[in-house]
Amino acid sequence: MTEFAVLEVLYHKGRLPLGELADRILVTGASTTYTVKKLEKRKLMTRRASDEDQRFVFGEITEMGRKLIDRIFPLHAEDLSRVMAGLSRQEKKEAALLMRKLEAYAKREVGREVPEIEN
Repeated sequence: MTEFAVLEVLYHKGRLPLGELADRILVTGASTTYTVKKLEKRKLMTRRASDEDQRFVFGEITEMGRKLIDRIFPLHAEDLSRVMAGLSRQEKKEAALLMRKLEAYAKREVGREVPEIEN
């Protein structure tokens, strides 16, 4: 699941610093590094140091990774639609709000500043 999350974020957002990637998929830096190494070994993504600042390492999806996500993401989206069909439009809005609140709380608990989400 973590591997899919990494590829999905890179597919939709493009090249990202690994720290931001970890924040987006809500895993630790160590877990991200472990996952990235596995994906690199399978040639689905690469890491590259920033040209401007060598302390920053960026992850990007490879052509092979893009082809894989092109093939499996539509199935994932279809599954999500089918699963979410059990909720009304209002329940979906409430669920989205609750997930954003949970994300904000989780980030605050691990020491990252995030803006408050209004009801």
